[in-house]
Amino acid sequence: MPQDPNAQFDHSVLDLIEHSPSGAVPATPSYQDALKRLHAAHQVYHSADFKGGHVTARSLALRPVFHAQNLDALVAGQIDASALESNASIFDRYVQSLPAALRARAESLRLMVAGKPAHHRAKHVGDHKVVAHDPVHTLFLVPGTGPHPGVPGNYLHGSALQLSADAHSTWAVHLHDSDDGAAMCDLPTMAEALAKLQEVLASAPFDMNELAALGFRSN
Repeated sequence: MPQDPNAQFDHSVLDLIEHSPSGAVPATPSYQDALKRLHAAHQVYHSADFKGGHVTARSLALRPVFHAQNLDALVAGQIDASALESNASIFDRYVQSLPAALRARAESLRLMVAGKPAHHRAKHVGDHKVVAHDPVHTLFLVPGTGPHPGVPGNYLHGSALQLSADAHSTWAVHLHDSDDGAAMCDLPTMAEALAKLQEVLASAPFDMNELAALGFRSN
């Protein structure tokens, strides 16, 4: 098969992006054409951290993913969902992984990304005290992009969540960029939702539109 005549130049553009502090690329036509090819191939994303900058998928592949540290124990049936690491703790680990210059902006997004703490409300039914639990909602963050760039560090944020507090509730896995880009997948059980979450974690980094291959629908 004939070799792609653009391959060598496109590879040099990837190197240029990775060695630039801001992921900047010259504005000349040849470089802009290379960017179009690389974006179309999902090898380059718009940077969440530098306006006009870019970030390569291969560099994001080196970034950690963040989820409840005891997720595997839940999948294995060793703990109850209520024992999962809190969203606040997961978010703390994400923030600490970022360069110091990005942490304040990430912290400003805490409520949007991690949400409010779960509440356990007690009520009395006759002589018995019953504690009502909020539906399970466990946070995760993965390197990638959507219709808009991700949150600081080029992360998409999402959750595996129980759709009601009923023990037989259906579940979903949601994923978001820094704005209104979203992808969702509905699952009938917790086990299937957790399996789908693990599939998403293993697929990072990615452009959100690639999740259609995993059964997700976009907003």
